[in-house]
Amino acid sequence: MTPAARLQAAIEVLDLVIQSAREDGPPADAIVTRYFKTRRYAGSKDRRAVRELVFRAIRRTAERPESGRAAVIGLANSDAELLELFGQPRGPEPLVDGEPASDAGTIPDWLIPDLSQLVRPDEWPALLERAPLDLRVNIARTTREALLDVFDGAAPTPLSPWGVRLAPDSRIDDSDAYREGLVEVQDEGSQLIALACDPQPGRKILDLCAGAGGKSLALAAAAPDATILATDSNRARLSKLGPRAERAGAAIETRLLNPPRELEELDGLRSAADVVLVDAPCSGSGTWRRNPEARWRLTPERLDRLVAAQERLLGIAAELVRPGGAIVYAVCSLLRREGAGQAESFLGSRSDWTMQDILTFAGRADGGGRLVTPAHDGTDGFFIARLLKPC
Repeated sequence: MTPAARLQAAIEVLDLVIQSAREDGPPADAIVTRYFKTRRYAGSKDRRAVRELVFRAIRRTAERPESGRAAVIGLANSDAELLELFGQPRGPEPLVDGEPASDAGTIPDWLIPDLSQLVRPDEWPALLERAPLDLRVNIARTTREALLDVFDGAAPTPLSPWGVRLAPDSRIDDSDAYREGLVEVQDEGSQLIALACDPQPGRKILDLCAGAGGKSLALAAAAPDATILATDSNRARLSKLGPRAERAGAAIETRLLNPPRELEELDGLRSAADVVLVDAPCSGSGTWRRNPEARWRLTPERLDRLVAAQERLLGIAAELVRPGGAIVYAVCSLLRREGAGQAESFLGSRSDWTMQDILTFAGRADGGGRLVTPAHDGTDGFFIARLLKPC
């Protein structure tokens, strides 16, 4: 492919990404892969070049652009070499005076008032930097020290005692350590959520929004004798946990739930769990460096629905945790409505509950919980709070 043809391909891929963002479809990575499956003429260098163009345009543009062409024009306006490709054979059509171009930005304008005040403007660029590849060591079967010698350039994560950090483009899925269940891919911030659960032998732990089970696996590795139940309402995501648990040698029960009947389906666990982990559905604003097009998917209406869902899930968790037990509430979000505001609202309606800060070594205090961010902590962005039920 010529450079002009690669630019045209990037425009076509971006059109698909924009459509997917409107319809809550697959992520950009999957769209790039699918695009080239039907274009066998494109070599590996072509695929890499197009992918780089696509993600440069996505990272540059905070608001969902009008079209892939508008996104690329915006990118090209600061890159003379790209501008020269318009109008070339197999490339984009020639530029027209006054043609729309997307504006550069980090955070959608409408979201800025919702951002935690701890995330100052000088920290915003870090929200879109390339993220490292963090691994969590399966400490039930090996040690971090042993794994540091397995991967080139590996370093211990500074906050999580279970983590190993690799360069952003590292591949581990063909390594023996991964195939044998000695490591899992998990951002250090996500590992901190499992640490906040304070997993101990003999405890009953409910992972209420388990998804594919990354945090359940971390809990099982830290406390192999704990009883862990992982639940979710998404069958496809929850079904991934079984093979992962088998590879890791972890005993984790799974249960598919059917909203809004979660409490009915978990009736046997009322006031019984030592810890209920609520890693709630959220805006994903803390993971923009991995999923920058998530900014294009979020709308005020969708955010309102997510905040309502978080409140409902916290209410369910309050019924399931035993007296003296704890809810660990977490969101991969930097928005106050989803983080500290949600925790404060929960405590405001339950005056006998308290908040315990057990992650004093990480992040910054935010309304009684902890906020970790890419700029301050080198992790994805998470709000984490531990809420204690009275005895």
